[in-house]
Amino acid sequence: MSTRWYPFYQRGNPQLRVFLPNFWLKLIRPEHKQPPNVVQFACSMEMTRHDVKNYLEKIYKVPVVNVRTRIAMGNTKRDLVLGYITKEEDTKYAYVTLPNTSTFDFPDVFPNDAKQKIEDDKKSLEDAKKNHKKFLDKNKDRPGTPGWFSI
Repeated sequence: MSTRWYPFYQRGNPQLRVFLPNFWLKLIRPEHKQPPNVVQFACSMEMTRHDVKNYLEKIYKVPVVNVRTRIAMGNTKRDLVLGYITKEEDTKYAYVTLPNTSTFDFPDVFPNDAKQKIEDDKKSLEDAKKNHKKFLDKNKDRPGTPGWFSI
């Protein structure tokens, strides 16, 4: 699974030799609704479906039933000024099917942050309204301001 070149064995003790795979997997939240036993990964372009299955089974000890892969083409853009065309990198996606008995729920990393953010937004909006009201009241009777300003 690894194609990296490592230095030859040299005399002496001890020698640290770590063999790392060339491949990587990244868990992705699916855009469309998936069955509860399907997990979506972005993976390196060199990985095959057999590599994905072996990677998950050997390293993470996850039982895998089936793996489907697809390659998403990168977007092409034309520069409006100079006219040259650029293309983003292609991405390979792997859809891993787990056994029917197991389900995968995407982890909720920040469970309380959404509620806290909504409360903070409400509080800041109320503060902004109060400050604006004070500003209008303070400048209401100032000469030289237009009539619509004192609403």
